[in-house]
Amino acid sequence: MIQIEEIIEFDKIKTWWAELAHTKWAKEAIWNTKPFLSESELRAKQRETSEAKKMLEIHGNPPLVPMEGIREAVRGAVRGDCLSVSQLEEMEQALAAVMRLKSYLSRSRQWEISLAYYEENLDGLEDVKDMIGLQIRNGRVDDNASKLLKSFRDEIEINERGMREKADAVMRANKSCLSDNFSTVRNGHLCIPVKKEYKFQIKGAVIDKSSTGSTLFIEPASVGHYFEALQLLYVYAENEERRILYELSAMIADQAEVLEQNIRTMEKLDYIFSKGSLSLEYGGTEPGINTDRYMVFRDGRHPLMEPEECVPLQFEIGKQFRGIVITGPNTGGKTVAIKTVALNCMMAQCGLHVACREAEICMNSNFLCDIGDGQNLSENLSTFSAHIANVLDILKRVNKDSLVVMDELGSGTDPAEGMGIAVAILEELRKSGALFLVTTHYPEVKQYASQREEIVNARMTFDRESLKPLYRLVIGEAGESCAFYIAGRMGMPGDMLRTAMEAAYGSREIPENLDQVTAENRLEKVSVPGIRRQKPQAPAQPKGRAFQRGDSVMVYPDKKIGIVCRPMDEKGILQVQLQNKKIWINQKRIKLHVAAEELYPEDYDFSIIFDSVKNRKLRHQMDRGKMTEEAKRISAKETGDFCQVLE
Repeated sequence: MIQIEEIIEFDKIKTWWAELAHTKWAKEAIWNTKPFLSESELRAKQRETSEAKKMLEIHGNPPLVPMEGIREAVRGAVRGDCLSVSQLEEMEQALAAVMRLKSYLSRSRQWEISLAYYEENLDGLEDVKDMIGLQIRNGRVDDNASKLLKSFRDEIEINERGMREKADAVMRANKSCLSDNFSTVRNGHLCIPVKKEYKFQIKGAVIDKSSTGSTLFIEPASVGHYFEALQLLYVYAENEERRILYELSAMIADQAEVLEQNIRTMEKLDYIFSKGSLSLEYGGTEPGINTDRYMVFRDGRHPLMEPEECVPLQFEIGKQFRGIVITGPNTGGKTVAIKTVALNCMMAQCGLHVACREAEICMNSNFLCDIGDGQNLSENLSTFSAHIANVLDILKRVNKDSLVVMDELGSGTDPAEGMGIAVAILEELRKSGALFLVTTHYPEVKQYASQREEIVNARMTFDRESLKPLYRLVIGEAGESCAFYIAGRMGMPGDMLRTAMEAAYGSREIPENLDQVTAENRLEKVSVPGIRRQKPQAPAQPKGRAFQRGDSVMVYPDKKIGIVCRPMDEKGILQVQLQNKKIWINQKRIKLHVAAEELYPEDYDFSIIFDSVKNRKLRHQMDRGKMTEEAKRISAKETGDFCQVLE
């Protein structure tokens, strides 16, 4: 049911409806509202809504208040708890609201409204309300709640005044000893601020000191006598206040049953009046209810749409035919039309008024809907798979008392196969005896509907001259999708439309009125940003002088001195001769120590430095041509192909 409510947007109606209720119970009842299956119960609910709407129109909004805190207070009093001052004040306000509601309802009796007789279920408990009002005022137990409390509070006031006067007298007599000229309360004691060095000048008890320790807060001995008396008076007054609160709590506990009935009645009235308020919000009408399986809408509207934006819907089903196949252009309002029917039917069966000038609604055992894209990524279902799964579930549940609504029947797959599936679905719905509304674009489905007595075609009107949808449903006529007209209206060029006409109907002829519209259509290319490709970059050249063979360099991070024996390659890697080894290293890790031209003559033979005596001898033999090819190969292998390294 929740999914269906979301599909036809009844959940949005409930959100709107719940905002008009005041009590938590009424809001929960709204969200739990389901279509009524009892005819007598549904008629009673519709009558309640109508009477609530009439009373709202005559007398305005009723004095309803939230009652959650009141129920908790009553239950606490029954347990023997002592209710707080704030709880008792809320109780007084709630009882005052009950009295106002009784008066509100009684004024409606003259209009012979049965809802007004709920007044008899309300009891304002005036004696309880008056007692609370006398003893609780301004957020505290009133002084005059009892003679004993009055005497205690009078004594407290006298002692507090005397204590303040004594403190002032001590301060006047010892001005030079004080760090400030006013008294203060510390830890419940009235103290005077005394400089540390004069603490023995003032007779009394040190109660506190300043953060620096330079000031002591002393309660004078003459003030201390009053403090002790006040503590006893505070205890006596508090005990008397608690006794009064317990008495009032006991009164509430004695009237728990009456108060609980008040709460239940107010919550129920809150639910009923919220239905009336909702009807006023969208201009609802009480529908006629029948069990003869027919429906009639006169000037029907979608309640979530503004009235001035809606084209009134004229709709009828059930008397001459049980199924309607709606065709027409995209954006023509087919989906809105079937949602309007389904939503108003569900609202009516939940006891709400319908957004129509006049309506007759039949009761339905269930509402079955397949509207919108049912693609479910979490279950790996495509649009068509989800559509078929939903349709099969509908066919399992459908019976003669069902209302079935399906949008874009057979869509989402190969057109020929989708058409066949659509016809098969319609045939099953026809056999079930249910009332059903479906939308489609398939011409074969229109033909099927025209050949069955129980099914009728309908179309959403379309103005061929302005090429705009009119959002009016005409029952008894098959419509066209008008895709070519809409495409031409949106700017599709004529040559593209001719290609489309040929593919669809085997003809390249465009209707004259459409040909005139598309004559000026052109597909003008729009400039879009191009891709900026990265240009190939040349190998990075080292900054400054390049390292040369024979340069003395510092190798980091070890800070060892070496000599460049092979220049840098395109990747910035060069070979450096260290003590007893050669290493390959990135040029970023070395720093020039002494340039080669400062160390060696221009034609210096670096093999003296970089090659061993054995390898130099072998190389000398190779240069003289005295070695065989095999000896050369072995020699090159043994020397690590030194000749190649030196090139």
